[in-house]
Amino acid sequence: MTAAAALPAHPASVLLGAQAAARRLPVCDHYSGVDARMRKSLELQAQMTAEFGHCVFDVTLDCEDGAPVGQEREHAELVATLARTAPLGARVAARVHTVDHPAFAHDMATIAGEAGHRLTHIMVPKVESVDDVLQAEKALLAASAGHLPLHVLIESPAAVQRAFEIAAHPRVQSLSFGLMDFVSAHGGAIPASAMGSRGQFEHPLVVRAKLEIAAACHAHGKVPSHCVVTEFADSDAMQSAATRASEDLGYTRMWSIHPAQIRPILQAFSPQQGEIDVASKIVAAAADADWAPISFEGKLHDRASYRFYWQVLERAHSTGRALPPTVRHWFDAPASARAD
Repeated sequence: MTAAAALPAHPASVLLGAQAAARRLPVCDHYSGVDARMRKSLELQAQMTAEFGHCVFDVTLDCEDGAPVGQEREHAELVATLARTAPLGARVAARVHTVDHPAFAHDMATIAGEAGHRLTHIMVPKVESVDDVLQAEKALLAASAGHLPLHVLIESPAAVQRAFEIAAHPRVQSLSFGLMDFVSAHGGAIPASAMGSRGQFEHPLVVRAKLEIAAACHAHGKVPSHCVVTEFADSDAMQSAATRASEDLGYTRMWSIHPAQIRPILQAFSPQQGEIDVASKIVAAAADADWAPISFEGKLHDRASYRFYWQVLERAHSTGRALPPTVRHWFDAPASARAD
């Protein structure tokens, strides 16, 4: 099958439909808020884009934790400048202040208004309800940045309770879990150990919150993004946490707060070579059959399993894994040929 023949029936549109674009995000979201580190993050993104042939992680420039107190306006202007002057092909986002913070309106007007054409999304922290989403959306529209999706950070028990409603909003593309604020919100009822790389996968209230957020995202075709691991010097802890987030809790994306965490996240969220090989064979055979049911190694496959195996290939591509020519041409296709 030639690439040209495959384009009219691209697997993303055939198998995923309207959810295709919403789920197509890099598995790693790298945060930095200090001037020098933001610049280095963008440089590293460009280097790894050249290495893998496409962008494998987002860079989110941080105003909430990055802006010095009293210098919020200057920091927002710096973030807008960095986003506006980022290399072509860069995937750059910004985390603004909370919707009730005095700096929020200026953040949105400056960053979305001046650099919205270069941004992939805006991250809004401490979202408690759909009302907060609506307020952020109104600010986007006022900044003439109505094309930008919102990513929201769920950081309290009440917000977890409303996760399904928040995820259902069409402006929301991804929900992230804010571990440390969530633990703090319980007034000492959850021990500090639950903020560590191991404890966050063991305490029932924390695990329940993570599962609720993941379930809400999958119910509405959105991307669940796992929280940070603060032990950034411990590569084993990072690898273990990323693997558990992916394999046990259903997360398809994860935060990085140090450059050393990016590659472990890519590795943990990437399918194994055997999975890639099987997925490639099944999807290629399905395409040859015009997506009708097929028999593969004595088992029946149809669009339900095709969807699963296509998502394996998408995850492999997004994490920088090499794909065989039988399926690689779909990822080399121009953007106009893909599902939006």
